[in-house]
Amino acid sequence: MPAPGKLRDLIRTIRAARTAADERSVISKECASIRDSFREEDNDFRCRNVAKLLYIHMLGYPAHFGQLECLKLIASPKFTDKRIGYLGAMLLLDERQDVHLLVTNSLKNDLSHTNQFVVGLALCSLGNICSQEMSRDLAGEVEKLLKSTNSYLRKKAALCAVRIVRKVPELMEVFVPTTRSLLTERNHGVLVCGVSLVTEMCRVNPETLSHFRRHVPTLVKTLKNLVMSGYSPEHDVSGISDPFIQVKVLRLLRMLGKDEESVSEQMNDVLAQVATNTETSKNVGNAILYETVLTIMDTKSESGLRVLAINILGRFLLNNDKNIRYVALNTLLKTVHADYNAVQRHRTTILDCLKDPDISIRRRAMELSFALINASNIRGMMKELLTFLVKTDVEFKSYVTSNIFLAAEKHSPNKRWHIDTMMKVLTTAGNFVRDDTVPSLIHLVSTSSELQGYAVQRLFKAMQNDISQQPLVQVGSWCCGEYGDQLFVESEEDEALNLTENDVLDVLESILYSTHSTPTTKEYALTAVMKLSTRFTVTMERIKNIINQFEVNMDVELQQRGVEFGSLFKNHDSMRSALLEKMPVMESKLAPEPVTNGEVSTQPTPPTQPVIETKEVVVEQKPPKQASETLLDLLGGGSQPEPTLAPVQPPAPAASSGGDLLDLLGGLDLGSTNAGPPPMNMMAPSPAVPNLLDGGGLLNPAGGGMQAPLQMNHEQIAPQNQNQDFSSGFPSMTAFENNGLKVTFAFDKAPGNHVVSIMVTATNSLAIPMTDFVFQAAVPKTFQLQLQSPSGNIVPPNNSGTVNQEVKVANPQQQPLRMRLKLMYKVNGAPVNEQGEVNSFPPGL
Repeated sequence: MPAPGKLRDLIRTIRAARTAADERSVISKECASIRDSFREEDNDFRCRNVAKLLYIHMLGYPAHFGQLECLKLIASPKFTDKRIGYLGAMLLLDERQDVHLLVTNSLKNDLSHTNQFVVGLALCSLGNICSQEMSRDLAGEVEKLLKSTNSYLRKKAALCAVRIVRKVPELMEVFVPTTRSLLTERNHGVLVCGVSLVTEMCRVNPETLSHFRRHVPTLVKTLKNLVMSGYSPEHDVSGISDPFIQVKVLRLLRMLGKDEESVSEQMNDVLAQVATNTETSKNVGNAILYETVLTIMDTKSESGLRVLAINILGRFLLNNDKNIRYVALNTLLKTVHADYNAVQRHRTTILDCLKDPDISIRRRAMELSFALINASNIRGMMKELLTFLVKTDVEFKSYVTSNIFLAAEKHSPNKRWHIDTMMKVLTTAGNFVRDDTVPSLIHLVSTSSELQGYAVQRLFKAMQNDISQQPLVQVGSWCCGEYGDQLFVESEEDEALNLTENDVLDVLESILYSTHSTPTTKEYALTAVMKLSTRFTVTMERIKNIINQFEVNMDVELQQRGVEFGSLFKNHDSMRSALLEKMPVMESKLAPEPVTNGEVSTQPTPPTQPVIETKEVVVEQKPPKQASETLLDLLGGGSQPEPTLAPVQPPAPAASSGGDLLDLLGGLDLGSTNAGPPPMNMMAPSPAVPNLLDGGGLLNPAGGGMQAPLQMNHEQIAPQNQNQDFSSGFPSMTAFENNGLKVTFAFDKAPGNHVVSIMVTATNSLAIPMTDFVFQAAVPKTFQLQLQSPSGNIVPPNNSGTVNQEVKVANPQQQPLRMRLKLMYKVNGAPVNEQGEVNSFPPGL
């Protein structure tokens, strides 16, 4: 058989191929030739064939059939064969294939070879392909090589140990005793590998930090020698003495000094020296300074040193290299809370970065600018950010508008400035603001009685110029409906608008028929027109005509409003003024507050209806109390006994999480109806009161004049229970009614029995369904409460259906019944929480 061609000939042939098909043809022929050579056990040319096979593998073609040939080359006594064999093993073998275990014995033999270069090949290969089994088998040989006097072998052994520690962390104890000599090594190559090994040990097992903190003085001394040493041509990189070791040592010091004040004090001086003596004209120096800044900010450094670190980042912001500017902004964003005042000194430079042509830099500068806003600089910062909002990219507008509103709400110097700022945002990028901006601004205007005239005039003037900004139009329409009479009052500061009633209706009517207006915006405008019927006098007929046109509108919500508003004119005109009077001043914002200690705050009204037209339940937030006091407060009044709480049992119950009693009225995930079944025996009943929840014989106990035990398995709690006849002489009652939801109670109780069955019926008068409906209740502890499965969790719209749920309450002490309700549902995906208390139950229950 002729001798195979050389590798360079194969490379030349492949490069000469003009098409992919030609290349595949050349590769296919060459692979066939290599297979034939492997079958003939041609030892003379095996090395050449494996080298060509590795090149073919690098091009992406399959070369796995050469794995065993690599093992044969590794076993060869020739160095050239071993070199190609180990290279092939590193490329073609991995720990997922069992064949790689066959190389273990060859590695063990070569690790004890007399030729340092053969040992180096074995260490390099082991560091790339070793698995957990190989690590355990060969860790001892690597540990011996770490103690070798040959620096060439020591640095390779240290890097191989890094791989072993990653694979098998428990083998770390084998290498810990040798790390001390590695950290004091004079050879820079061994030192940088030793520091890498110690860093990996600290990362894999934080318990080793306490051991290596005793070596901090050694590391500090090493770093100081590098910083203060003169020119060393062997280790110099752009005028910096061995920046690789400096970076490695700084990272290790950062890990060792974290949250350790005594250790941080030992490195303060050397960090200051590095920060002040490192040349910044080259990128090498900037890399060291960046690591120095991170080390200073992550350890318990002195305040002056932290200021120095932030000043270094400030200098980075002035660098012409955009990568360095980005790194500086990113680091400042992470460290702004560590030293807020020091970062504030660079506020001007950060604001200049908002004008940078690079979009990544603008994004980081924008995020950092919002983090720097406080009460003292909000005017200047907001001016810059509003300018940025006008010119910024579309993908940034939503983020900028949201954060401007948050900052203005938190730090506004006065309400006049707050209104002006929100007006500028609404007129600039109104369609990009958050959904809760409209109720937030409405609340601001409604609570600022002295600025209502100013606000409504500004809003109306803005609507005259542009009705495409939907949040602006919604707020303006609401304010025109509430404070339309103040549009004609002359303002002392602004020019008079010189409006007539028809001018106001012209704008509102244009909104109602504009293609830009969303259905929600039209609802606001139509309600405003109706409210103006009690504010205006000469345009009454025009208002009636506008209302009448919407009685046959295609949109169901607008049609319903048109019909209802029209009926006010036709049938209830005497009540119209009282019904359409100004909304009372809101006492709390519509945004939900966090739930704490069982006190539940209300959710904002669903956005499909004007949120301002609904009543809002205001719950006063109180400081935390003892558990018993909080339970008493659920039913209002400390003289009442502690309540027993019962959660809802949805149609598809999940496993119970048990836990806190207060979860029922404030702590559950209110957006999900898949709550678990009620925990059994949540509160131990008194001995005189049997437990209804475990079938304690309340209905028919044997021998005590009571009935058979109540069964609680889920199979028996079927929907047919909801069809029980509840007509035992007790009148039905409305337990709750708000925002279109109505909940009624019907009662059934056998004579002489202490258990009353309550059929809860929920109906929905809105034009859209209420989804994820959940009913929950709480009663005093002297009662026992059981909620059975509801008939569903969707309340149909327009009173077209109901959700029924049976509730059983045991009252052995014949006390007046009191019940606390919590109702949760969603309207158009917006969660709504309502709660109420029922005290007027029919007597005799």
